[in-house]
Amino acid sequence: MWEEDGKYPNFILEILSESTANTDKDLKKKIYQNTFRTPDYFWFDPYTLEFAGFHLVDCQYQPLEPNPQGHLWSQKLGLYLGIYQGLLRFFTTDEKLVPTPEETAEKLAAKLRELNIDPDTI
Repeated sequence: MWEEDGKYPNFILEILSESTANTDKDLKKKIYQNTFRTPDYFWFDPYTLEFAGFHLVDCQYQPLEPNPQGHLWSQKLGLYLGIYQGLLRFFTTDEKLVPTPEETAEKLAAKLRELNIDPDTI
């Protein structure tokens, strides 16, 4: 916040752990709702795959309802969040998986190889 002129975040994603889950789901959720007024709050447990999201409506967090694919919409990001192969990932409005930087680099390297260019020499 100090680097953003006191502006609170518009989106928070908590990665839960056994030692922090209760605090993240209770105390922090209340702080983000009542003090930060963060519009979008999500949590994800990478071990149990528990996943939930909330949007601030009239100063109260309302739970987000998953779409048929089980994904939750972030109004602030303009993207869905959902679990894919055990990982929390972003999806576009038409349900396409948003590639990670690593996936994008791998795709680019494969294309360069198709063109007989060794990406390791660039």
